[in-house]
Amino acid sequence: MKILAIDTSTMLGGIAITDDERLIAESRLNVKSTHSERLMTEIEHCLKQSGLKISDIDVFAVAIGPGSFTGLRIGLSTVKGFSYATGKPIVSVPTLETFAWNFPYSKYPVSPMLDARKKEVYAALFRWENETFLKVKRETSVKPDEYLLDVLSQMPDEKFIFTGDGATLYKDKITEILGEKAIFASTAKMVPAPSNVAVLGLKKALQKEFSDPLRLIPFYIRRSEAELKSQTST
Repeated sequence: MKILAIDTSTMLGGIAITDDERLIAESRLNVKSTHSERLMTEIEHCLKQSGLKISDIDVFAVAIGPGSFTGLRIGLSTVKGFSYATGKPIVSVPTLETFAWNFPYSKYPVSPMLDARKKEVYAALFRWENETFLKVKRETSVKPDEYLLDVLSQMPDEKFIFTGDGATLYKDKITEILGEKAIFASTAKMVPAPSNVAVLGLKKALQKEFSDPLRLIPFYIRRSEAELKSQTST
């Protein structure tokens, strides 16, 4: 089963192509410019280098959020366009769970944290059990110190692995609250891997957990600034 996976949740987006569990191609994009300016070009490049056409893809996988409001919309509209054009299905994958898959077989709980602006983070907590990650604490948008104190109160004897740009941004705060219980990922593991979107996408596809393109929307957690301004003005 060939999967084209797209992650535009964060400023470091990317594309991966897999055939069952075999990685064929992966490309990461540090997008200081918008995802829309580079995404289609990079998809075309990955397909060409893989000797594939878009019609060869069996399933389209997309990181659904939380993350950048604009980035999520671009990624989702792209896979919807491919799905409509080819008739192939879509699977959606939670962004923070894809971060956790940077650390399979970890004996410590893994906490991805993304910068949500407004001095908040998007965060969740996962534990590796029975060959997969189980969600210990669901995705939330929260002040870093509130999240960390809650996690510590629930698992006082644990060490935790932190990853994501939120972990980098609030490293001092994490260390202040957790001390030696905080383990920070290496630079390479602090960023998303599009291949993880493909891995989780394959699992969902095999279980036929496909998304309806007409109803599929980004998982924002909280409303965008544009929505808040619109509500204020009405």
